[in-house]
Order: sequence, then structure tokens, then C-alpha cells
Amino acid sequence: MRFIELVEKRCSVRNYSDKPLSDDIIQSIMENIRLAPSAKNLQQWYFYWVLEENLKKELSAAAKGQKFVQECAAVLVGVGQQPEYLMTCGYPAYIIDLSIAMEHAALSAAEMGIGTCWIGAYYRDEVKKILHLPHNEEPVQMMTFGYPVNDSIPEKKRKDVRDIYKIIQ
Repeated sequence: MRFIELVEKRCSVRNYSDKPLSDDIIQSIMENIRLAPSAKNLQQWYFYWVLEENLKKELSAAAKGQKFVQECAAVLVGVGQQPEYLMTCGYPAYIIDLSIAMEHAALSAAEMGIGTCWIGAYYRDEVKKILHLPHNEEPVQMMTFGYPVNDSIPEKKRKDVRDIYKIIQ
């Protein structure tokens, strides 16, 4: 599959079938995450795959009650370690590094016909409690994974490409 086809195929899915993810699929996604770049190659991250139904229900509540969080096959929670490390630009490296790694996960899943959805609407402290995260781990991103119900794939609405950039010469 060409990259443009993969990017076009990836979309936010909020209606999942009840088909589970295999261990092989999770391992494949994790290998692609592992290869993601990170500041100073520190890979200051850790990933929690939540498959257990009660924990998904709790994460759904922490995600402002979004039902599809508990209905998906798995929730991937990316956490940053060493939150005090700032890049020269002043941003915490773990937030940017985790975002890159999670997009690797989303594109990996899309290639395998698995739907995903970025979850930014969640209460960080609640997620920390639910997963019993150590003090040095900060949840940065949650993402749902699962096989989409065929008629639930939304159409992408994007700005025209000419409206999102400027060349400075």
C-alpha cells in the first residue's frame, strides 16, 4: 500500500464490532511504535493495552462517558516518562514523542484494517488512578482500537491543502 493510500484509509472510528485483536496484531503494532523517533532517542514512554472489560468501562467514564471507549477491542494508553525533560524549544519531549509513536500505531492499525480513534477528552488524574500508574508516568494519549462496523467509517472532512501552508522564500 502506498503511503497516501494508508493516510487516506486512516480515520477516526467510533463504532466497533466485537471481534478481538490477536496478540500478533498487538505485537506488530508495538514493533512499529518501537521504531518511532524520539528526542535524543530516549524513548521515554510506556504503553498499556487495556483489553479487560471493566477497565475499559472505567476508562470510558474517565473519557467523559464516550461509550465507544468501552466498546472497542482495546484501548492503548501511551504514557510519558521523565516529564521534566524539556527540549530546547521548551516543550516536554514526552508529549511530542508519544504523539509520533501513537500515530505510528494508528497507521499500523489502518494498514491491517483495524480502526482507531484518538481520545483527547479524558481526565488525566482519573486515568492514572485506574491504571495505577507510578508517579513518574503521565498519560499523554489514549487511542481505541478495533474492527470497524462496515457502515460506520466516516467521511474525512479536511481543509483545502492551499489553506494550510505558506512558502516563505
